[in-house]
Amino acid sequence: MMNMTENHEAGTSADHAECGHTEQGSSHAPHEGVQPEASAPGVDSADEVMSAASTRIKELEAQLSEEHDRWVRSEAEMQNLRTRTKREIDDARQYAVQKFARDVVEAAENLRRGLASLPAPAENEDSVITKMREGIESTERSFLSILERHGVIAHDPSGQAFDANHHQAMAEQPSAEHANGTVMQAWTPTWTLHGRLLKPAMVVVAKNEGGQA
Repeated sequence: MMNMTENHEAGTSADHAECGHTEQGSSHAPHEGVQPEASAPGVDSADEVMSAASTRIKELEAQLSEEHDRWVRSEAEMQNLRTRTKREIDDARQYAVQKFARDVVEAAENLRRGLASLPAPAENEDSVITKMREGIESTERSFLSILERHGVIAHDPSGQAFDANHHQAMAEQPSAEHANGTVMQAWTPTWTLHGRLLKPAMVVVAKNEGGQA
């Protein structure tokens, strides 16, 4: 009888112990389907990244603008260099013969002096002189025409106002027929090469008292 009571109490105690163990385990177990709360992203870090990217974009835009301006200036300088080089080449082509042309016009002036040294035409002059004059005149016309085709032009300054840039005064003479400072006589013409002065004219200038004619 005693054994049965002891067995019953022992079983009861074991049941209580097992129940207590189960409840204790359940109180500490996590609930199914519940996830731990995720941490929020750093807002400050995102703003810093965007600010850095914006700053970098502005730097690149400024650098691009600077490179573009440098390219534009370089292109303008190259265009100026090409224009200047072309002008220098053209000038060299046109005026490379300047010294030679100056010597040639000396020959033209000597030809004119030879023609001027002949006697004035007369009705009863010798036919030899007539033919000589005609031959020299024809040669002079041909010679001047050749010079003109190559840009060498003779200008007669007679009657014009004296210009120190194109005339060389060899003498001054009073004249009632010419205004003061007028070229009375041209010993040689003004020679130009493609519009540029090649040789100034040797002239006689009128000089009147008070600057009046």
